[in-house]
Amino acid sequence: MYYVYILFSEKDKQLYTGFSPNLRSRFKAHTNGFVKATKYRRPLKLIYYEAYSKESDARRREKYLKGGNGREVLKVQLEEILKDLNYKYMR
Repeated sequence: MYYVYILFSEKDKQLYTGFSPNLRSRFKAHTNGFVKATKYRRPLKLIYYEAYSKESDARRREKYLKGGNGREVLKVQLEEILKDLNYKYMR
């Protein structure tokens, strides 16, 4: 399986979107500070993920969610969770 996931930084109240074939080990790498993009944004929470059987589908979805339209769709989809987390940039 391949995973697209969303992390929430409790430090800067921002989202991080990523991709991995092993969600558990990747999240552990994020929380332990081994990922450059999130090292200084800890602590992090895993707030959402999607599983795909094909790598190409997961990568395509990650790219979409990182873009403008995808990011906005994601915010609508996760609206209640983001409110509870005091996410900085709601619509």
